Amino acid sequence: MEPFDLEAYLKRIRYEGGRAATMHTLRELHLRHVEAIPFENLTPLFGHPVALDLESLQCKMVQGRRGGYCFEQNLLFKAALDTLGFHATPLGARVLWNMPSGVRSPKTHMLLHVDLDRHTYLADVGFGGVTLTCPLRFEIDVEQATPHEPFRLRETNDGSVVQEVKFGDSWAPLYQFDRAEYWQADYEMANWYLSTHPASRFVTGLLAARAESDRRYALRDDRFTIHYRDGRTERRLLSSAADMKTVLDQDFRITLPEEKDIDRILAGLIGTSERNRRKGIDSLAGDEICADSSLCVD
Repeated sequence: MEPFDLEAYLKRIRYEGGRAATMHTLRELHLRHVEAIPFENLTPLFGHPVALDLESLQCKMVQGRRGGYCFEQNLLFKAALDTLGFHATPLGARVLWNMPSGVRSPKTHMLLHVDLDRHTYLADVGFGGVTLTCPLRFEIDVEQATPHEPFRLRETNDGSVVQEVKFGDSWAPLYQFDRAEYWQADYEMANWYLSTHPASRFVTGLLAARAESDRRYALRDDRFTIHYRDGRTERRLLSSAADMKTVLDQDFRITLPEEKDIDRILAGLIGTSERNRRKGIDSLAGDEICADSSLCVD
């Protein structure tokens, strides 16, 4: 296994706290990670493979100051937790968010099961605009506060668990999982599918998200949205590749890759929201909370 550079990672997420494997450390690491390392899919959008080996993850998200999607984010986070002495087990989930009723999606999402002080927690730093900003206790039917929205876990008839988020007075399902351990090979298969399949939302369009203490940023193609914790929402359509690059740099804090076709590819996304509106597609369904959905096809 490639060596993990803990010091570089902690500097990247601006963490200066303690190193003991405690609940306080876990909460702070989780929050700092999602504030510093954005969710984004520029690599498959530009037609390049997404590598999941630890050296590539560190090169991209730590040294390169990029982001990534669920496999990249949670594998990097797991490496940090392992190095600090936590016991984190990788799991797989079926995405429910934005999925039509009755559709059974493949297991294309990754999360972590963390055993700590005789308790169990769920950690997930890679579910886009509605990703957890702190771990959840593994307790069923208990509303749990986070630095952002309330979450809960609900058990299904087949014994699996659904993670839900609360918006106002309503609960919305995000994904469904069980506690079976996943392996790197499982993620490699799903990762290849999501990053290369011609119908994958990660190949056909742009998704980005990042959390701050009082807000969440979300970008879906040319639609930029800011959701504030006090309930306010700001939206605007981006009108050029230059405008999109500014938002990715300043709001999502992404160091853009050196890509010769970047302006052409980003410019091709301008007008997507209007084209979807004309086709009768609800473009807000994806940008309201830009989540790690497996195949959101326009």
